[in-house]
Amino acid sequence: MSDINERTFNFALRIIKLCQALNKSYVMEKNILAKQLFRSGTSVGTNVEEAQAGQSRSDFVHKMAIALKEARETNYWLRLLEASEILPKKKLTELIKESNEIKKILGAIIVSSKK
Repeated sequence: MSDINERTFNFALRIIKLCQALNKSYVMEKNILAKQLFRSGTSVGTNVEEAQAGQSRSDFVHKMAIALKEARETNYWLRLLEASEILPKKKLTELIKESNEIKKILGAIIVSSKK
């Protein structure tokens, strides 16, 4: 389980750095997108951390499901940044790949925890 904790922590760090780069611009669209991305991208890891202290199996699953929801939202914002060409594709490719992998891992954790 510590692998997903570490991955989501490192993912959040990368999101923070990306948002810092976006916020250096005074373009309204970049700032709005950065705010949305920052919120969801850092929330993935916090929900994974909270799940570790779940009071029950269902509480654990619920918190992991919230983490998955936030990972899906983050993936959406990253794909939107890529499609709108606000940032070069090469800056987003690895983050999008990692967000997809995190979604798969969280989904698998949820499924196995429900059994």
